[in-house]
Amino acid sequence: MFEKKRMLFLYVETPLHVGAGKGAGGVDLPIQRERATGYPMVQSSGLKGCLRGVYRGKLKEEDNKLLKDGDKHVIVKDNDERITTLFGKAGGEGENYAGAVAPGDARLLLFPVRSLAGVFAWTTSIHALENFKRSAELTGHKVDWEFPEKPDAGGALVSAKGSDLVLGTIVLEEFSFTAKPSPVVDTVAEWLAKHALPKGYDKYWTESFPKRLCILPEEDFRDFCTFATEIQTHVKLDPATKTASNTALWTTESLPIDTLLYAPLMATGVRDGKSALDAEGVLNELAGLEITHLQLGGDETTGQGWVGTRFYPEMPEAKKEEK
Repeated sequence: MFEKKRMLFLYVETPLHVGAGKGAGGVDLPIQRERATGYPMVQSSGLKGCLRGVYRGKLKEEDNKLLKDGDKHVIVKDNDERITTLFGKAGGEGENYAGAVAPGDARLLLFPVRSLAGVFAWTTSIHALENFKRSAELTGHKVDWEFPEKPDAGGALVSAKGSDLVLGTIVLEEFSFTAKPSPVVDTVAEWLAKHALPKGYDKYWTESFPKRLCILPEEDFRDFCTFATEIQTHVKLDPATKTASNTALWTTESLPIDTLLYAPLMATGVRDGKSALDAEGVLNELAGLEITHLQLGGDETTGQGWVGTRFYPEMPEAKKEEK
């Protein structure tokens, strides 16, 4: 039974490609998607592996600080007991046990779409918002939003205090929607600006949320999530001629910048039968990482996959060692 729970928000700051393997359609390397809705997602195993890698990096940094002049740098292996205590040990011979850290799938909450007015819109749907409410309740943190009826076909709910998206009608990509002001949009936007945006985002971003948020009909939101992702074309250059090789051309799909995802993050006491670290201690270990960004998915060496992070409620402050 998980004893401590949080919500982890992931705000995409560079194109994010978390692949689903080879594609059968027009894109060679598509992203992961939910089976029923087709919404983009990041499977929990990838998120857990990323957190594990960050923790391993922290241990390596701490170990190397203890080295004397002339000592070789320490390499912390993935089967280091300090890592397996938190993240579990499986396979091979010896004792196997589950990890004490259990992130869920990262699911879609807001998807950015090009707009004729206001540059871009953060789009969502009642279904996506209700899914988030359900996940928040799973972590024991209710979100008190009262939703209106779903938008009419061809319509979109926008801020009742004034939207940057409205020029008579809202035009997203090449599709137009009739704008209907709703105070719910302001309630949702203000809550997300306060709790979901990574710390350090300035006034521009927090004030932009209500003005750029719109709630779309389910089918329209799904279509944007399906057809308005970023497609990147890759080639291999011949080192001598610096021209593209005709045998190395492929396309990858990525989530665009300014997408917002969320994932439940749960913890229990460690299960290795040796340590007495409880769920609170596990969260303190994660808090000690001081995570502000993660690099997820592929194309790491081209600087992609960076996401800003925010925990809700905030993580406990890491306990400092007594001197």
